[in-house]
Amino acid sequence: MRHEEVLDALGAEIANGALAPGTVLRSEELQERFGASRTVAREVVRVLETMQLTSSKRRVGVIVREQAEWNHYDPRLIRWQLDGLARPAALATLNELRSAIEPCAARYAALRATPEERGRLGALGERLARTARARDLSAFLGFDIAFHDLLLTASRNPMFGQLSEVVAEVLTGRTGHGLMPPEPQPEAVALHVEVAAAVAAGEPDRAERAMRDIVVQARDEIAALVAEGGPEVE
Repeated sequence: MRHEEVLDALGAEIANGALAPGTVLRSEELQERFGASRTVAREVVRVLETMQLTSSKRRVGVIVREQAEWNHYDPRLIRWQLDGLARPAALATLNELRSAIEPCAARYAALRATPEERGRLGALGERLARTARARDLSAFLGFDIAFHDLLLTASRNPMFGQLSEVVAEVLTGRTGHGLMPPEPQPEAVALHVEVAAAVAAGEPDRAERAMRDIVVQARDEIAALVAEGGPEVE
């Protein structure tokens, strides 16, 4: 198997609890199980260690670390969790993160965005409205990711900006796993347009309020779909 295939398989097992903390992984066993070369097995272990999912102990092997020690901001870990049994818990914690960060980012974007960024944000809001009316979920997702990326970047807080990939994984995961309405809700689209307008006008309170309404609505949509017996975990 190729490096990425082995990494995804092993990483998903760790992320979703199939390989519990304390489990020892040995290179020879990984090679045999996945039909991978020694080089591939070592590279996969190296990546898992950089993600803080595992650690190496001399004369023992590679050990799965406690969940509290993982790098929970790594987009790959988020994707593995959203793809598996950890999805409900992952969605809850990710929405809490968005609720804490994105309204604040919108506030600072309204204060700090450049004229060019304000214009681009408005254009993205218009594209979201157009693709929502067309029920083009694929195009809508692309514009939605770009909208939130620009907002985080325009806050001029580099720590907020580095959460862009995290938010992109959440948005992608919601769409890919059927946790979005079949048609983007007009209220949600209108709120994105409202955020863009508030940022363009330099109104931080207005921008923060509209973004908070966006993340609350996203939380409620997910909860409603799950309550209705949403898509099963693969």
